[in-house]
This record gives sequence, C-alpha cells and structure tokens, in this order.
Amino acid sequence: MTDTVRAARTAYMPKLATAFAEGYGLDTLRRDAMAGLTVAIVALPLSMAIAIASGVSPDRGLYAAIVGGFLVSALGGSRFQIGGPAGAFIVLVAATVARFGVDGLMLTVFLSGLMLTLVGVLRLGALIRLIPHAVTVGFTAGIAVTIAASQLKDFAGLTLSGPEPGPLAPKLAALVHALPGLSWPSALLAIGVVGVIVGLRRWRPALPGMLVAVAAAAAAAALLHLPVETVGSRFGGIPSGLPMPHLPAFTLAKVLAVLPAALSFTLLGGIESLLSAVVADGMGGGKHRSNMELVAQGIANVASSLFGGICVTGTIARTATNVRAGGRSPVAGMLHSVFLLAFMLLAAPAASYVPVSALAGVLAVVAWNMCEKAEVVRLMKHWRSAAVLLATFLLTILHDLTAGIAAGCVLAAFFWAVAKRARWGLQSPSE
Repeated sequence: MTDTVRAARTAYMPKLATAFAEGYGLDTLRRDAMAGLTVAIVALPLSMAIAIASGVSPDRGLYAAIVGGFLVSALGGSRFQIGGPAGAFIVLVAATVARFGVDGLMLTVFLSGLMLTLVGVLRLGALIRLIPHAVTVGFTAGIAVTIAASQLKDFAGLTLSGPEPGPLAPKLAALVHALPGLSWPSALLAIGVVGVIVGLRRWRPALPGMLVAVAAAAAAAALLHLPVETVGSRFGGIPSGLPMPHLPAFTLAKVLAVLPAALSFTLLGGIESLLSAVVADGMGGGKHRSNMELVAQGIANVASSLFGGICVTGTIARTATNVRAGGRSPVAGMLHSVFLLAFMLLAAPAASYVPVSALAGVLAVVAWNMCEKAEVVRLMKHWRSAAVLLATFLLTILHDLTAGIAAGCVLAAFFWAVAKRARWGLQSPSE
C-alpha cells in the first residue's frame, strides 16, 4: 500500500483508534490517567472563569469541558488535544448572549458545530492554515486586551450604575466612573490569586497554581467573612450533575439572525483547534489529521449545545499541560473529562464559596499569557507584517473579531500581490 493510499484511508480515522491499534497497555493507561487528572485540576477553575466572563453561569463552562472535551479526544485527529471552553471565545460568546440570550447562544454553538463538521468533511482544513501569522498574532493580542478589560469590573468588585458597555472605550469610561466604589477585599483577593499563580509557576511549577490560588481565595473569603461576591451569591452555586440533553429552540428567522455569529464561532474554532494541534505535534511528536480534528470539534460543539454547554475548541494551554504531564493518547483527554464530571458530582457545593474576583484574577493571567509578546515584537520590526498585525489588532478591539481577521487577511493579500507583481516586473524579459 502506497503512502498516498494509506494517508487517504486514515484521514478520517480518530487518533484513538490508531493508539489502540498500536497497542495500549496498563503503563500507558497509568500515564494517561495521571495526565488527565492534572489537566482536570487546571480545567476546573478555568472552565468556570471562562463561562462567567462570557456572560453565562459557571456550570455551562463545565458542561462544555465534560461533554465537548470527551468527544474532542475520543473522535479527534490529534493524539494530545484537550478540548473545552477557551478564553479566545469570551468576546464572541458574551456578545452573542447580550444580543440573543442564552437560548440564542445554544443555537449558535449548535450551528457552528454543524459548520465545523462540514468544513472537515469537505477537506477544507488546509485553507484555515493559509491565514497569515501576523493576523493570528494580531487577533490573539486583541482578544487578550478585550478579555483583560472585561475582567476589570469583577477584579475590582466595582458596581456600575447600568449595564456594562460592550465596546472598549465606553466600557473603560464606565469603569473609571465607578472607581470610587472599588471593593478592596475583592481587589486584594484578585491580586493575591495572580500573585500565587505567577509565584507557583516560577518556583513550584509542578503544583496546579490556578486551583491552589482559587481554593486559597475561597478559604480566605469564607474564614475571614469578607464582603465579596461569590459564585453562590451570584449564581446560586452549580448543579451536581449533567442536565438532560435537548435540542436548542429555533425558527428560521432565529437561525438567520444568529448565522453571522455562528460563522465567527466556526472560523475562530477552526483556527484555535488546528493551532493547538500543531503545538501538540511539536511537543509530543507525530502529526495530527486536520480534517478529522475539525469533524470532531464540530460534533463536540453540537453535543455541548445539547447539554447546555458553551462552545468548545482545542485549548493550547491545557493541551500543552497534557503533554508535559505525560499524556500518551487521547484517553488522557477523555479521562480529563471523566475527572471533571467526578469533581462536579462530589464537590459542587464547594464551588459556591469561590469569589468571583478570584476567577477574574485567573482570567487576568490567561489574558497576559495569550498575548504572544515576543512574536509581536518580531513582527513589528517589518513594516508590512506590522501593518497587518496592527490592522487586525485595532479592528478586533474596536469593532469585532471577524472584522479584524477580514481586514488583516485582505491587507496581507494586497501586500503579497504587490510583492509578486514587483518580482514579475523584475523577471519579465525586455521588449
């Protein structure tokens, strides 16, 4: 059998099947179980924080990590990919909830899942890789800034006189106006969470910094009776189990209304998942199957919406944690979801004591880590890549993600065409 025929036959084979075909023993299971537990400990506070920042209750982030994360690993084309809610989607999800409500969000996630599946089935995964690197860095930096701005209210325990504005400039103006009402207990807890995460990452990297920091903040708030808002006071806690699955309510008019948002979810989900798979390839070896990965991401999003979860994608930080923790196969990702479900079943009441400002501190660290600072500096040294990066970044924070990506891609294509024409002019024979 030639390599071409073999590649064609395995293009839509999940990596889980490949791992089992190669032989799966108890030693590999032990390694996968330890890696899955490690990732679950990281994912637990992060999934809740991302959900809250997205404008929904924390349990919806856990549903996405449990249901969607399990399917991403079980069906995906990457051996190491960990799926779940991602910080990059906070802006899109929050805007969708604000405009269409939670029911509209569920329909958007459902449609996005169908689109991602279709993109994978049609073998269009390679097209996503054509997006210029400067565009990817630009919109990632833009999302990081937007996430950081969205967390300032909870970070400082501020109370606004009205709804928090969505656009960046009015949001910052409203927050500055509310500064006299700053809650020092909330702010100090958030600062402490950031300090613990950064400190443990530097001096005790083996410890789960995010979970330790959030648990310490919850204990301090409860023992000292601090006047801070908690998950329990805002949301009434989280359920101790998964809900029954059901289809999102929809009409043709509603489908047409949420379609642009679903397209944005699809584009970002495809980019994020394949970038994460590429990172996993570099860290763990091997090569992912991009189209199978997109099919799995699509199915995972459909399933997440059926259980009331938010959107799912491949997550670079959790995938890297999986590789570093010794994960050897997709079983690690599946077990990460199983462990999360166990945490939810056994420890749901404890989540009520978590301060909302502590989760804002977690996302402040996530936003800082998202911004590829070294790449920004490198790309800014060349005027063409700098122009593409800045156009993408500015439109992402001032308008929206779709406009930023579109502008960056168009500008990059224009520069490419100009450079190509110049080369043709130099190489053309004189008349």
